[in-house]
Amino acid sequence: MKITESCTFLTVLADIPTVQTITSHRVQFGELAGPLVSSSTLFDWQLISTQAITNAADDSFEGILEEDGIPYAPVVNTASVARYPAVGDTIGVEATPTNVGDSSVELTYDVVDDDGATLATAQMTHVTIGPDGSALSLPDSARASFEESEVSRSPPVGPGREPDQTDSDALPSFSSTTRVRSPLAEGATLAYFEEYPRLATIAIEEHVERRGADVADLYDGRVPFRMRDWRWEFESPVRFQSTLEVECDVIGVDRETVRVEHTLSSDGRTSIRGTTDYGCFDEAGEPTAFDERTLELLEGA
Repeated sequence: MKITESCTFLTVLADIPTVQTITSHRVQFGELAGPLVSSSTLFDWQLISTQAITNAADDSFEGILEEDGIPYAPVVNTASVARYPAVGDTIGVEATPTNVGDSSVELTYDVVDDDGATLATAQMTHVTIGPDGSALSLPDSARASFEESEVSRSPPVGPGREPDQTDSDALPSFSSTTRVRSPLAEGATLAYFEEYPRLATIAIEEHVERRGADVADLYDGRVPFRMRDWRWEFESPVRFQSTLEVECDVIGVDRETVRVEHTLSSDGRTSIRGTTDYGCFDEAGEPTAFDERTLELLEGA
């Protein structure tokens, strides 16, 4: 998990753990993939926001790392994107506790534009992992702080409508393998949280290239294969120097959605399972349809 310190990012409203965790942030060049913010940037904004709200609850990442723990590791991450931010956009992120347990806290993250319109919403359940690999109880003060501002809320996020074509025998499966070298590992010697969506998208693009297409040719006023709705479950850490295999099974295709089941395995052990609906977006970040040429690359096993 990347430790990012920024006065702009870590704006905390008083000591209440319902915080505007990112405020008045103008989208920067390094956050883009093509004309739009990358899916990895959305994951990074969640992580930055997690640090802000846990700092407000007096349970900092730094303190947990000093005790050889893994701070507020993701367990389940479910999200939907209404519009991808682009250069020139100004965004904020608001984080709210929506379910507090003995060892876990579910946080809901809303990415909004400068008019207050929601661009994306994510719900993520977090636990802190101790040196022995077990989930640690929340500190009493942190739990009380989260409970004080807990809001009952279940936004409609994650994969929804089933795509038109769902014949798995007629749809492809493919995989990609990456060694977790030092640039991909963070302070707890695990793969960066935001690397997973990047590696999953790379697997799709490698498949497209194996089908004989040039990925750049698919960008004609469109940005294809951008994560739109997803639900990922994190089962075990991906450690530094392990070999990460991203397995992709396409299970549904239509003009709006390419649905992929992901299994990310680290040295033969399943680390992440998930379902991702990839969409196509225009260069302003609004959802649009895939063209037939692009869909043909993901049809046929």
